[in-house]
Amino acid sequence: MNEEQALSRRVLAMLDATLLRIDASADDVLALCRKSDSSAGRVAAVCVLPEWIETARTALARSAEPEASVKVASVANFPEGHSDIDRAVDDVRRVIKLGADEIDLVFPWHALLEGNEASGQGLVAACREAAPRHILKVILETGELGEPELIQRAAELAIAGGADFVKTSTGTTSVGATPQAVAVLLATIRNDGREVGCKVSGGVRTLEQAFEYLDLAREIMGEDWPAPARFRIGASGLLEQALRAIGFVDTSFT
Repeated sequence: MNEEQALSRRVLAMLDATLLRIDASADDVLALCRKSDSSAGRVAAVCVLPEWIETARTALARSAEPEASVKVASVANFPEGHSDIDRAVDDVRRVIKLGADEIDLVFPWHALLEGNEASGQGLVAACREAAPRHILKVILETGELGEPELIQRAAELAIAGGADFVKTSTGTTSVGATPQAVAVLLATIRNDGREVGCKVSGGVRTLEQAFEYLDLAREIMGEDWPAPARFRIGASGLLEQALRAIGFVDTSFT
């Protein structure tokens, strides 16, 4: 196995394979799940809209080793990031009822831009209380926050509210993940000292970009820190690239 294949396997294991298009079909979801749990390896999770959670769970069910199965993630307070706590909590309860293992929750970044810090921490804390046993990844929309100080403050508030991961972007805005924003998130996690992960998403389209973010995480957090429990990459197009780099060929991809 060459270095690119080894890195591709590592990226594959950290992927949240994402399908959040509103025009997605059941066939699209089933195809994603098939690719996400192949003989070449498994991704960490698939992330789908709430209406596709049950379809994904059924497709990914593994009776022999459920602890190693691909997780199903879905979104809440998505994509706008409203500051209405009751609405966000209702979203969280809905995706839990539908069977999601993990929740990608949009932080109320508009409120933070307006100077309202309490809204962000309060919303995350309320959703944490509604989902005490689920992985909670809080999407900060770093491209919209822009300034490093605001990104850091959003991460601090999300972590204080109980986030398991802080995440860059919904992928629906003009600016998604950037190395500068990810560096701020990683430094904030390191300085806080709690067991919090980082998810890079929004505009990660090539394996080369994924490798760069992996290197950044290793540089800031330590060689062994990036692992699926602490570091994820959310993308819609990387899965097939990683599989092909590993050498896995599936004619149904084309």
